[in-house]
Amino acid sequence: MPRQVKVVPVLLQALALLALGAGCARVAERGDAPAAVPAAAAAAAAPAATAVRTLRIDPARSLLTIQAWRGGALAAAGHNHVIASRHLEGEVAYAAPLAASRLRLRFPVAQLTIDEPALRASAGEDFAAEVPDAARDGTRRNLLGGALLDSERFPWIELESSAVAPLAGGARLTLRARVRDHDSSFEVPVALEWRGAELVARGAVELRQSQLGLVPFSVMMGALQVQDALRLQFEVVAAP
Repeated sequence: MPRQVKVVPVLLQALALLALGAGCARVAERGDAPAAVPAAAAAAAAPAATAVRTLRIDPARSLLTIQAWRGGALAAAGHNHVIASRHLEGEVAYAAPLAASRLRLRFPVAQLTIDEPALRASAGEDFAAEVPDAARDGTRRNLLGGALLDSERFPWIELESSAVAPLAGGARLTLRARVRDHDSSFEVPVALEWRGAELVARGAVELRQSQLGLVPFSVMMGALQVQDALRLQFEVVAAP
């Protein structure tokens, strides 16, 4: 008899559950389902879609320059320099909203140029002096050599945006830079202009070689050296 006493409540519970299930089925058959969520409310709850235009950087119409200044007690014996890349490559993912946009850019170290006359002429009085070929060639060897950019081991300099903040007429980019085996981050304001389907981005920023993981070139115990300060400028054209 003790076994029967335990079984009865179990049977009653099972019957009750079956009855409830049948009742739910009948409710569904009668169409008594919860009211549908209004379409406007559903649309408001859904995340907004991001519209993205992917553009390729055009190296033939893009330019990045770096201005470097002489320093030390014997600075008069040296030269200020304009270093340039005309081989930018990468892509821009231009999005709405702008904060969802992204930039990836890189350029080959071995193809950097030193002191192109036209670029020096446009860089201002600090770069007005003529640079002899021997000085230009020596600067390029030092720049690409193992003590600085080490182009044989690290053939690319890479930049990638990690954040984009809208500004009037453009944006402020937070860029991650990889120079040699060193990663750094800096911000740069960028002016943006649409020319039909093409996007033109212009900007400039003051940097330090040490910020990029580089040790500024110097000789004679620092009597003749390149200053730590750099000025980076660019104009990038990207097209579909």
